[in-house]
Amino acid sequence: MLELTEKPKNPIIIEGFPGFGFVSTITAEFLIKHLNAKKIGRFSTEKLLPISVIHNSKIIEPLEIYYAKKENIIILRTMTNITGAEWEIAEIVAELATKLKAKEIIGIEGVAAADIAEGKSRVYYYSSKDAKKFSEINVDCLKDGIVMGVTGVLLLKADKLPISCIFAEAHPGLPDSRAAGEVIKTLDNYLGLKIDYKPLMKTAEEVEGKLKDILSRIKETSSQKERKDITYLG
Repeated sequence: MLELTEKPKNPIIIEGFPGFGFVSTITAEFLIKHLNAKKIGRFSTEKLLPISVIHNSKIIEPLEIYYAKKENIIILRTMTNITGAEWEIAEIVAELATKLKAKEIIGIEGVAAADIAEGKSRVYYYSSKDAKKFSEINVDCLKDGIVMGVTGVLLLKADKLPISCIFAEAHPGLPDSRAAGEVIKTLDNYLGLKIDYKPLMKTAEEVEGKLKDILSRIKETSSQKERKDITYLG
């Protein structure tokens, strides 16, 4: 199900679904705040855990659509585990891109690295749209790798959709704000967003703290539901 209150023409769509190091989620949150994006819609599927979050006295829906008018950028915000619904959500993203005649879909993903340097994350790209531009901003192409989830499904549609991906090396487990910072810098260079880097890491760390709080509460709620279900079943 896809609902829109506005239908921007030819936007760039940035999709950030929970993954390795929560790099994409932190990036999406930062961009929404920095670009003063406003909510213009939502999407959903019955395959997701039925849940909503109240944060700072506001309802946060699991899957929301934000729009930064000045930059003509749509940001997909996700605050829940989407395991089991990846194919359906990818179809919704493809539908959104087709309906709005999107200029490009940009997927954000964290990837594992055996030798990630302290405080530094290498960034790579893949693009069916504009590989030359990534090369011009000194981002290396990802030569080998496995991409899972919604982004992985969207890449299978690269012959029909203009899609690029930005991958950042991230630490596993808790949200990695530094890796997200490297992604944001790359997006800034690629899209010309003119982001002020000085408060970048501080803001990313604030977003990380917010995410840790929300995600821990979602995890605890899910665990409580599972315990109740077991009790009901005897």
